[in-house]
Amino acid sequence: MTTQKIALVTGANRGLGRSEALALAASGVDVILTYRSNADEAQDVVARIEALGRRAAAYRLDTTETDTFAAFADDVRRGLTDWGRDTFDVLVNNAGAMLETPLGETTSDQVQQMTAVHFTGPVLLTQELLPLVADGGRIINTSTGLTRFTGDASYAVYASMKGAIEVYTRYLAKALGSRRIAVNTIAPGATGTDFGGGYLRDSDQVRDHLSGLIAMGHVGDPDDIGAAVAALASDAMGWVTGQRVEASGGMNL
Repeated sequence: MTTQKIALVTGANRGLGRSEALALAASGVDVILTYRSNADEAQDVVARIEALGRRAAAYRLDTTETDTFAAFADDVRRGLTDWGRDTFDVLVNNAGAMLETPLGETTSDQVQQMTAVHFTGPVLLTQELLPLVADGGRIINTSTGLTRFTGDASYAVYASMKGAIEVYTRYLAKALGSRRIAVNTIAPGATGTDFGGGYLRDSDQVRDHLSGLIAMGHVGDPDDIGAAVAALASDAMGWVTGQRVEASGGMNL
């Protein structure tokens, strides 16, 4: 059986997930990636991973459709046979979405949407995939700097769901310690992606304002987060578990 390390990254066709998948590949890891609606973007990431000399495969997955998780796990199980494996080593729960929920205007549907994508989905998907995660592996959940410092009140529900996944991470780390699976949270600060309409990427005014709040003096790049995830997934981080690792350049210190 091959010992080649394999990672599974959800929502890796764009944004942070794309950078995470490419950083993992650059570190020598093969990648299974998921996408929700843009197969062409996913195949572009596959091609870029293969250009780095690594193997990759893409599967469609909507992390809010929990009734599809068992079938998805079966697809992954079958796909792993192409590697000569029956497990993979790193699970990165990255897929997410942003909804603004202004105080006084927040609806029940918005709260349920944020809960589904940022908490219910990662919890139940992780549970479904746990039999496929190798002992000694890694699980990396995605949070946000907004669980440590507060931003606009319209981010309150989004940040609260991320706070929930941080608590879940600590409990999961304790539960999986006997399997030597390290479970941590990556918490990006302000990062220039298309997330939330791309304002952190495209607005010079917003970027200039936020840069003044960041110790390192600039808004993050997606590759900064990708590199941090690849580091957490590395063999060197096997003794680090149950931690929230903020990758923000020192925002609001």
